[in-house]
Amino acid sequence: MRQHRTIAAVLSAICMGLGQLYNRQWIKGILLLIVGVFSLYYFINNLGDAIWGMATLGDQGSHLAKVNGLTQMVAGDHSINLLIEGLITVMMLAVFLVGYYANIKNAYNAGKQRDMGIAPNNFKQTLNYIFEIKFAQSFLTLPAIGIMFFTIMPIIFMILLAFTNYSAPNNLPPANLVDWVGFKTFTNLVALKTWSHTFFGVLTWTIIWAVLATVTTYFGGVLVALLIQQKGIRFKGLWRVILIIPYAIPQLISLLVMRNMFNGQFGPINQYLRYFGMDGLPWLTDPFWAKVTVIIVNMWVGIPVSMLLVMSVLTTIPKDLYEAADVDGASGFQKFKIITLPMILFSTAPVLITQFAGNINNFNLIFLLTNGNPVVGDYQYAGATDLLVTWLYKLTLDQQRYNMASAIGIIIFLIIATFSIYNYRRTRSFKEEDMIQ
Repeated sequence: MRQHRTIAAVLSAICMGLGQLYNRQWIKGILLLIVGVFSLYYFINNLGDAIWGMATLGDQGSHLAKVNGLTQMVAGDHSINLLIEGLITVMMLAVFLVGYYANIKNAYNAGKQRDMGIAPNNFKQTLNYIFEIKFAQSFLTLPAIGIMFFTIMPIIFMILLAFTNYSAPNNLPPANLVDWVGFKTFTNLVALKTWSHTFFGVLTWTIIWAVLATVTTYFGGVLVALLIQQKGIRFKGLWRVILIIPYAIPQLISLLVMRNMFNGQFGPINQYLRYFGMDGLPWLTDPFWAKVTVIIVNMWVGIPVSMLLVMSVLTTIPKDLYEAADVDGASGFQKFKIITLPMILFSTAPVLITQFAGNINNFNLIFLLTNGNPVVGDYQYAGATDLLVTWLYKLTLDQQRYNMASAIGIIIFLIIATFSIYNYRRTRSFKEEDMIQ
């Protein structure tokens, strides 16, 4: 038996398309050969420079040099551009290697067909196979490549920045080079007193905020949904519409309105308090009251979401369970504890976890309502209500401390991923789904 499969695979390993040409798949072979030649030409000319740029981040910044007898400022290596260009080239190499492997596998399979006495697919049959039989995989290829370059690559870039000294004022290209510093940024963040005090203070408030914001909105939504579903409540539809209005209005509008209402001196809320003989409160200027304010406003915005979710779950609970509980003489609280709450938690536990993760990164509410203020004197570029994500924003856009912001971003991801995966795997819905599968 002739070993066409082996010969075709070896030829394709030598150069893309040669195996297909050996299998007499002329059009496919020529197209793959063109792609392979151009790819090899690109990587021969660029891969070495890309690896050098990522490894060294350049060897000379902007400097004075004589050009045509005149001393001029000459642009040096731009470390960040070298890092980005290197990442792009490496990821293109990864895509190319996947395609190269597919090319070898395809040539091997076509050769195997020849060994069995079956003619390999011609170009028309290949197109039919790609766009008919393998339509889903073919259709998903372009989005997958887009995600790779526009989502995964920026994430990798951010992670790499955390291991450099890319920050103002002394390490901004093109005037200066950026260097690899290993874990020094993380060490400074948790050990250097000027940074660690801010980091642990903001981290503590972020966790407290996420817990309180999640618990208050979730159980507030449960309470409101149960009240609306009571038998004696009339105009249920009207109540639903009224309570959903805070969610229907864009947060940008709601939060800016709330910011004006809670204004310490001229805000309507303090004016009403003074009208009744009470002193106004420093809602947004005192660290404690600012934190209370963001929690209250978050309840206003977030309870309608939980209310809608819980109301949809309540409609799925069989009425027979409540009738059986009535026969057994169960009180309203007992029915809630034994029937309603477990059913709600079973259906909404994954959503509750995502709400907690979302509150850790609740940039909009903090930024639009307080901008992280009031200022704390011994914090590094952070205020009393700043979350890690808003502090990261300030470090990036306002202070250009890119390496420190990248390190904080990695820590945020580790916190959210660890909490979410651990708790999701402990939910009843996940365990029962696993048992069904």
